[in-house]
Amino acid sequence: MVRTSFQKISSSGVTLGGNGTTNYTDLFDEDDLIPVVLRTLGWVAGIVITTMVLSLAIGQLLNSRFPGRRIVRWTVIVPWAASVLMTSLIWKWMLDNYSGLVNRVLLDLHLIDEPVNWLAHPWQAMLWMMWVAVFVSLPFASFVILAGLQTIPEDVYEAARVDGAGPLRTYFGITLPLLRPSIMIASIINVINVFNSFPIIWAMTGGGPGHSTDTTTTFMYKLAFYDQNVGESGAMAVVNFVLILAMVLMYLRAARWREEVR
Repeated sequence: MVRTSFQKISSSGVTLGGNGTTNYTDLFDEDDLIPVVLRTLGWVAGIVITTMVLSLAIGQLLNSRFPGRRIVRWTVIVPWAASVLMTSLIWKWMLDNYSGLVNRVLLDLHLIDEPVNWLAHPWQAMLWMMWVAVFVSLPFASFVILAGLQTIPEDVYEAARVDGAGPLRTYFGITLPLLRPSIMIASIINVINVFNSFPIIWAMTGGGPGHSTDTTTTFMYKLAFYDQNVGESGAMAVVNFVLILAMVLMYLRAARWREEVR
């Protein structure tokens, strides 16, 4: 991609020679680039934060003892095991303004007066797509948290109870600090997956109308296959990689990864 970003490539894929930094210049001259990048950052932050908060609760639930726990664990893993494209299409059909289940339920509950075309409005569409992304991300993050919870020795909790620590103090003073490595792994993998997420957006809105629901990944695709500008798409791929790397490094710095390793 780095090499491609400095080349001039025809729509049929033939390399026509070097193109200097023209592809990057054209990319940064795109009016839609800044809104797409900002939307991507909001997309990643919203999904990852929501996923991690919910996965902490689900992981705690799956770690507790109750009848049918094994069945519940199998159920939780289904959205992750299923095809992301299939899940996205199911939610798109559920959100259909004529025959979708979501509108039907909301109408029956008298929460809306008439069917709503949820995916026709950019902000509503983004929120629904973020929900689908959280839905398919939760199983993996929850099981990483569950694995972390199972590595915490029980005698640590027994010592806390002897010292008179309550549930909240035990959770925030023992459980969360010891879960930090698991939280870090789940967060980093989620950041990478969500940043590169393509099927959800493409299946539900195609990034439209226009570029109003595009992220950098779908924007990159449109540059290559809609605008027939492979070189500029290559430049977008390089920028996308740099953004992901920067976000991961900032997260590691915020989590004081080096201090934890020491």
